[in-house]
Amino acid sequence: MKNILNVILIFILVICSQQLFAQTQKRDKGIFTEEKDEFLEYMKKSAEEAKKEEPAKKEFKMDFTGLDIPASVGDFQKSWYSEPISQGMTGGCWAFSSVSFFESEVYRLTQKKVKLSEMYTIYWEYVEKAKRFVEERGDSVFSKGSQPNATKRIWEKYGIVPAELYPGKKPEQKFFDHTKMYEEMKAYLESVKERSEWNKEIVIGTIRSIMNTYIGVPPMAIVIDGKQITPKDYLDKVLQLKLDDYVDVMSLMGKPYYQKVEYEVADNWWHNTDYYNVPVEDFMKIIKGAVRKGYTICIVGDTSEPGYYPQSDVAMIPTYDIPSEYIDDNARQMRFSTESTTDDHAIHLVGYLEKGGKDWFLIKDSGSSAWNGENKGYFFFHEDYVKLKMMNLLLHKSVVEEMLGKSIQ
Repeated sequence: MKNILNVILIFILVICSQQLFAQTQKRDKGIFTEEKDEFLEYMKKSAEEAKKEEPAKKEFKMDFTGLDIPASVGDFQKSWYSEPISQGMTGGCWAFSSVSFFESEVYRLTQKKVKLSEMYTIYWEYVEKAKRFVEERGDSVFSKGSQPNATKRIWEKYGIVPAELYPGKKPEQKFFDHTKMYEEMKAYLESVKERSEWNKEIVIGTIRSIMNTYIGVPPMAIVIDGKQITPKDYLDKVLQLKLDDYVDVMSLMGKPYYQKVEYEVADNWWHNTDYYNVPVEDFMKIIKGAVRKGYTICIVGDTSEPGYYPQSDVAMIPTYDIPSEYIDDNARQMRFSTESTTDDHAIHLVGYLEKGGKDWFLIKDSGSSAWNGENKGYFFFHEDYVKLKMMNLLLHKSVVEEMLGKSIQ
């Protein structure tokens, strides 16, 4: 009799636990919506590059109906940052996000509000890419993309200038547009490779001449407070940024943890090996701790998911993809290894909001998709999206060491 009662009791407990789990695990749904990027089309029309309209395609997206998501930028705790601007048609998200990040760092450290030139940074990055292209006899990537830590490397060599002193576009231009400039540079380098004309001085001179025509000649000296200084002096003496104080953090199982390793993606075209690799729980610990201490973060990852929806300014992970409790190192690595997570986009994380027991992060975004919703230039990323789909960070080394309780060499 006692055994029968025990069996009945176990059966009741199983049924109750299943009902409780079902109540707490709300399942998300998906819907088909028109595939569109209104802001990108607007820029193309402004540049008189509109193509014949094609029927809108349908894409499978998460259904956000009835979900409790942030409504506006004002909902978030924020650190200082310059106002969002569009990167136009440049492919320069890496520069827009990292320059924005360093602007916030200048303010955090000195209380100076500055607006720095993304185009100056992009100009010299193209020069460095062209140099490598010659040195590697064409076996090196020459693309629009790069990594945020390229900004550190460029500024260490060339310094930086205020945006107003090198705007990088002509007065009549509404948006940045590097489409024709890039095509011309790319075609020239392909011709160099075909003819094996590897004279570095001539190649770099030609690449610079092309850019000078489209975006202007970058200044070798600038005047600040009535004094003429170099861009390098501006970085060191005015901005007072110590670039060695900044570290890249990534989280992938394929590399040793708590060591600096190479981040193996095409946009890391110079094969940088300074990425400090940590497990995903530490990755999230760093992010959550940093924003609560007043730091901002430059962050890179994937933006091509069903839960990434520009018209609602939101990025989430639906339960039909993976439940929250199953997001771990294995889930991240599997998606990276199968290329369902790719290195799409760089953005600037500038604030946070605690909601429903989870964090939402305020993202300042220069990409066209961020200008299609109600909050122009912004996205709201749920912490699960960051945990699963964001691949690396650029931030001040001190807060990383504080969160991890260990020094980074």
